[in-house]
Amino acid sequence: MATRTLTRQRDSFAQWYSDIVEQADLAEHGDVRGSMIIKPYGFAIWELLRNEIDVRIRRTGHDNCAFPLLMPYSLLEREAELVEGFSPEVAVVTRAGGKELAEPLAIRPTSEAVIWSAYSR
Repeated sequence: MATRTLTRQRDSFAQWYSDIVEQADLAEHGDVRGSMIIKPYGFAIWELLRNEIDVRIRRTGHDNCAFPLLMPYSLLEREAELVEGFSPEVAVVTRAGGKELAEPLAIRPTSEAVIWSAYSR
């Protein structure tokens, strides 16, 4: 078995983190560029972290919420108007149920525009 090296954290935090995740077998790259498959130990770590963060959020008197993965493309364009140099790298859904959508949907799990739109209601 080949010896694997571990990048020093002070040299490159991002590479060190990637090395840890790979060598501990916590996750692997998915079939779609940019996607990850979180393996059981990696998911267990995520759940522990999520639960601790949830406790800390609730201690402040706040509650969590969740927003949709899909958003109208027009909201994404609004986000681009608000952030100088914004260049979305997103997948766009144009068909659903075998039919062309009236408005394309962007896959964007973190979008200020979606949150602002919800809060305005």
